Amino acid sequence: MMNRRGALSAFVSGVLGLWSAGEARAEKMAKPEISPPDPTETMLLWPNGAPGGDGVDVEEKILERGDPKGLRDRAQVHTRVPKLVVFRPKTPNGAAVMLIPGGGYERVVLDKEGYETARWLSARGYTCFVLFYRLPGDGWAAGGDTPLQDAQRAVRLIRAQAAAMAFSADRVAVMGFSAGGHLAANLTTRFDVATYAPFDAADGLPAKPNLSALIYPVITLDPAFAHGGSRKQLLARQDTPERVAALSLEKQVREGLPPVFQLHAADDKAVPVENSLLMFSALKAKGVPAEMHIFEEGGHGFGLRFISGKPVAAWPGLFEAFAKRHGL
Repeated sequence: MMNRRGALSAFVSGVLGLWSAGEARAEKMAKPEISPPDPTETMLLWPNGAPGGDGVDVEEKILERGDPKGLRDRAQVHTRVPKLVVFRPKTPNGAAVMLIPGGGYERVVLDKEGYETARWLSARGYTCFVLFYRLPGDGWAAGGDTPLQDAQRAVRLIRAQAAAMAFSADRVAVMGFSAGGHLAANLTTRFDVATYAPFDAADGLPAKPNLSALIYPVITLDPAFAHGGSRKQLLARQDTPERVAALSLEKQVREGLPPVFQLHAADDKAVPVENSLLMFSALKAKGVPAEMHIFEEGGHGFGLRFISGKPVAAWPGLFEAFAKRHGL
């Protein structure tokens, strides 16, 4: 009898132990660990200070916004020192991607649209650069073109480092999210607009990306479909019909632009899906290679998060396939 009781007790203890271990694993999966340490390699865009900064007195700071699943969700406000944060792959594939996070042109989101996507891409061989760009409402002289100054300069600096970082200068893509998607589209369509005086030899290099990815992007400033916050920031210094047209990027599409990948969710309540539809129609009308994916659900600002089990979870692989088809 004692042996039976002992065996039964051992069996129950084993089952409870397995259950507890399984529960712990499930809890760990439900609460992802904090992101890996931040990269330490950075490239300053303007070593002697960004142009047009006289009178700019905002304070640069990073805010922790919190996340229901325990992941980091930081945003930088009032960028004073624009920079690129570098993610080097273990095995470079010869291509680079500059990531432009969103934030409504009021902040730059660090984690879900910057660092996390950069890690995913660098694991697949891409040398990645996350752009911290200045914001148009902070008093910079260039106003709504301030972020474009940084984006143009950044692509030129990336190309200047191509040989040293083992990628090709003609295999440089840009990927932008939300308001960062507007900046990516701005760079894609207005890459040759002279927004600043040349600073050094790097400014002799082209700012035109070889491929562009626009992820739930702000595109138009038409009040019918515009993201109100981005529109307000971009037009704060100059709200004229001419500026509205210049920064409504579906109106700036022309022949000869690089291939464009687009992604949006139909249930996006922050940036209406019409932004992507307008851009795709304009690209096709001008014969620009373009691919667009509209998913039924996904909302806004998902990046690589909150998409498990949903069709929109396929988007990173869809982008990678598009990039490879177009030589990236």
